[in-house]
Amino acid sequence: MGEKFSRYDTADYLETKEDIRLYLEACQEDGDPALIAAALGDIARARNISKLAKDVGMTRAGLYKALSPDGNPSFATVTKVAKALGLKVTISPAA
Repeated sequence: MGEKFSRYDTADYLETKEDIRLYLEACQEDGDPALIAAALGDIARARNISKLAKDVGMTRAGLYKALSPDGNPSFATVTKVAKALGLKVTISPAA
């Protein structure tokens, strides 16, 4: 009998604020905007994406699309999502 595997979903492992902080820091190190948007999508799924979509004034499907790896959210969307998740977007000098 073969082994059965389930699909991996990062959102399943983002249980605490510290998990989320460390995950975002790791994604930001790469510097790829698509990765950061996808990370916000993972965090949104770990929380309540339906409520989050309502909080940012988007449809659930629209939020999924914007925060997917192929999405291209506006900066306004990123900041609204971050705020609704209790996060803030900051820019600092590169080390």
